Amino acid sequence: MRGLTGGGDDDAVTDRAPGPGTSPPGTPGGLRAPLVAGGGAAMAGLVALGLLCGACSTGGTGTRDEGPAGTQPVVRATPSAAVPTGTARPAPRVNAVQLVKGDPEVGRRIRNDLKPCAGDEYPVDTSYGTLTGGTAPDLVVNVMTCGDSVGIGTYVYRQAADGSYANVFAAEIPAVYGTIDRGDLVVTTQVYGAKDAVAFPSGEDVITYRWATDRFTETDRVHNDFNRAVGTGEGDLPEPTAQN
Repeated sequence: MRGLTGGGDDDAVTDRAPGPGTSPPGTPGGLRAPLVAGGGAAMAGLVALGLLCGACSTGGTGTRDEGPAGTQPVVRATPSAAVPTGTARPAPRVNAVQLVKGDPEVGRRIRNDLKPCAGDEYPVDTSYGTLTGGTAPDLVVNVMTCGDSVGIGTYVYRQAADGSYANVFAAEIPAVYGTIDRGDLVVTTQVYGAKDAVAFPSGEDVITYRWATDRFTETDRVHNDFNRAVGTGEGDLPEPTAQN
């Protein structure tokens, strides 16, 4: 047993008593039996203690280990709430329809024809984002037709110091649409041939503008030609082939 080998206590346990009818020199014979009985009781007690210690030190099921609490900290997996690093100011919503209809920079025909398509729904898309580096979000407004949703005007508005909005960009050409892409203004224009349907243009021009020195400057231009052999809606899909 661990802890029971060596030392004075071990000598008391392992020392053998003299045999029957024999007494140690100088020791009365009547004292031998009590010493042997006492040694047997001590032996039994130590063996029981050893068994108890062995049971206490075993892992798994069985007697729970006792003793002082460990010094290692207990790690608990607790969900941590995300701490916001800052609160983004929400973009104020602007009445884009009223802004366009009251803007003298917008063509008169577009202003007069801008009417609800159904109920109070106007054919106007509005995007909020950073284009001009101002303290407030800029507005990109796209005006479309009700029948086929073709863009007829793209405008960019920048908020002034007094809270009003100034028109800083305008493109009034058929099939135009503007978007915000990582701080740049991207204007896409569909190109149609004489026999092209509205849904199938022949190509498109994609022009990228960047704000510099209080104006937008063209930084990139891409022209894409579309394949006229697809998109007619004719022909059947091929049958799927069996896979072995």
